[in-house]
Amino acid sequence: MIPTTAQNTIANDLHRFRVLVCGRRFGKTTLAVEEIKGKVLYNPKNVTYFATTYQQARDIAWELLKKELAAAIISSNESRLEMKVRAKYGGVSLLQLRGWEAVEAERGKRNDFIVLDEVASMRNFWTGWNEVLRPTLTDTKGEGLFISTPSGYNHFYDLCNLELKDTDYKTFHFTTYDNPFIPVDEIDKAKRELSQEQFLQEYMASFQKIQGLVYKEFSRIKHLYDELPKRTFTKIAGIDFGYHQAAVIDIRTDGNDYFVEDEWYKSERTETQLAEYVAVSGFNPVYPDPESANGVEELRRKGINVREVAKGKDSVKHGIDKVREVLINGRLKINKKCVNLISEFEMYVYDEDSESDKPIKEHDHALDALRYAIMTHDFKPELQQAQQRQFEVMKARISQDSSR
Repeated sequence: MIPTTAQNTIANDLHRFRVLVCGRRFGKTTLAVEEIKGKVLYNPKNVTYFATTYQQARDIAWELLKKELAAAIISSNESRLEMKVRAKYGGVSLLQLRGWEAVEAERGKRNDFIVLDEVASMRNFWTGWNEVLRPTLTDTKGEGLFISTPSGYNHFYDLCNLELKDTDYKTFHFTTYDNPFIPVDEIDKAKRELSQEQFLQEYMASFQKIQGLVYKEFSRIKHLYDELPKRTFTKIAGIDFGYHQAAVIDIRTDGNDYFVEDEWYKSERTETQLAEYVAVSGFNPVYPDPESANGVEELRRKGINVREVAKGKDSVKHGIDKVREVLINGRLKINKKCVNLISEFEMYVYDEDSESDKPIKEHDHALDALRYAIMTHDFKPELQQAQQRQFEVMKARISQDSSR
């Protein structure tokens, strides 16, 4: 495969962590395969390629890698997507293809090079990268290549900006036009057929607001802060249980405003482990998901002040409206270090294929925990009608502005 000028620019860069923001059909698979070949064929290396799912890893790169490395393959395992490759200067390289959904299984392993493909679609990215994959590169001083087309202002947007504060990172931006093998008239045709936002995101690799956002009022400029103001606060928490993903949202309130000061966002944690964290964190009270009876009971056994959270037919809608209300009124702020909560705000969307006004059940663990706390703690009957009227007026204004 002959790399393009743009691909060569990325391949020749010496930064430890390279981030590529690219349009569709830029040639990211070709680039990933060439990078992997260069690593495994010369000196013995442990290299892992991640796609969003196991099936995507097989469909996108497995057959291509087998073809490109055929002469050097010692053995391969089709079910595990693993192969051993003879290195040119002696020794054996191990190449593994994985799906992001199983990233937790990579804890404790060792890598020399990692490729992450379609980063913008990887759920709970920061937990998987910071807690699982980044440590696998420590002993080897290994490298990483992150590739994706944007999908709103989510974790991939933050990753692209890491170069501003960490010299290990370098971000590259290329559009579909930068691939000389794609006919320009085909790209121009897509420009005429797609909405401006879709074309800018998919072909020009430009960060755009996701369509159908639940919390379209959320703004990084308006709602993020660096340091907690000097006030007298009560420390409360919202809790969402789950072994696959659990969230505890640390909230400080003065009775009117809410400041999300921190987040505990962990996978593969039992209800007992979660309760142990909450017990030593000084929250009083906490607002947990009532559907997890065992989790709530575990909190009570630890002597934690647990408040009941109402959950019924329209509780999700009412809770979302309450969070939107405090966002619109400027009463909710989030610390910039709460990267998972921020990411969820920017990825939580309504189901366009459903007749009901319900969000898609993903990217919502931290948001659910926040919702439990805000909707219950902020319930003040004497102020409810006035606040609701103000919320409806401001919501109507935002809707009018967005339709212009």
